[in-house]
Amino acid sequence: MEQAKMDLSRRLFTFGLPMAGMATGGLAKVALAQGAAAGSQPTSVTPLAQIRIGRFTVTALADGYADMPYGYFPGRTAAQVEQAARAQFVARPSGVRFLFNQYLIEDGERRILIDAGPAGTLGRTGLLPQALAALGLHRDQIDAVIVTHMHQDHIGGLVADGRNNFPNADLYIDRRDVAHWTDPAKRSAAPDYVQPSFRLSAEVLRLYPRLQATDGERQVTRGVSIVDLAGHTPGHIGVRIEDAGQSLIMVSDMLFPVVHPMATDVYFLMEQDHAAAQAMRARFFPRAAEEGALIAATHMPFPGLGRIVSDSGKLRWQVADWAYQA
Repeated sequence: MEQAKMDLSRRLFTFGLPMAGMATGGLAKVALAQGAAAGSQPTSVTPLAQIRIGRFTVTALADGYADMPYGYFPGRTAAQVEQAARAQFVARPSGVRFLFNQYLIEDGERRILIDAGPAGTLGRTGLLPQALAALGLHRDQIDAVIVTHMHQDHIGGLVADGRNNFPNADLYIDRRDVAHWTDPAKRSAAPDYVQPSFRLSAEVLRLYPRLQATDGERQVTRGVSIVDLAGHTPGHIGVRIEDAGQSLIMVSDMLFPVVHPMATDVYFLMEQDHAAAQAMRARFFPRAAEEGALIAATHMPFPGLGRIVSDSGKLRWQVADWAYQA
């Protein structure tokens, strides 16, 4: 029985999160772009946060933000969602404040970007090029882009202004998402609010001949691997970064403000398969808590880093004490 339990654990938790006792990375810095004067508006600030994972420098960037209407969270009333958002300090007059975090992985040889943001197709966004410029980088210096799924807020920056904005990058997207978002039948049957994702997905395929449609788990480069977190979309993936006994897993849309381990009765309107998404969270959250995994999440408050912790037998999101860990 014990061996069967161990094998089941391996099958359910193939994410490769750090084992108990493993160290997490140390912070390098939190920086603001030059020219962000005291008293300036928040939209003029370019936030950058860097953390070391072994030989990797991982930089959290932000494309901007959007406020999701309180009615976009089935499972609870809009009033209940607003109350939960106020408790988390993410409530705004028009809805729940969602950030759009992207993550740049560098090891001195390659620069790999995770997702490209909505680039002006949602909310107050389009700041990713500015964030890269604050690092002294241009989009043509990115060697690879890993797309966690093909919702517009993750691919808009790839094709903003009708161009291939990362011309020297290999593009990695799960084959299941490519199939779903380029299916004419699914597009014609889909509600209006997901039509931009279908349109942008078609543009991605047209403009990125170097797109690699991946199948499940895959190593992109030594220490950077794709992990299967399907549910939010058919091919929703995460990215594991590990080196020298340190590890970080970027889980994309496994977590949102309001949708988190203490709120199993609520989900987000954009979930493609509510049951599958909930099942994935039910497997992932307890093991992440057990392992003390350091997690990065696209829509949590910048820089999106935290852990799932057990608090009196209940799971909750805990913002990571990630600063100055070295």
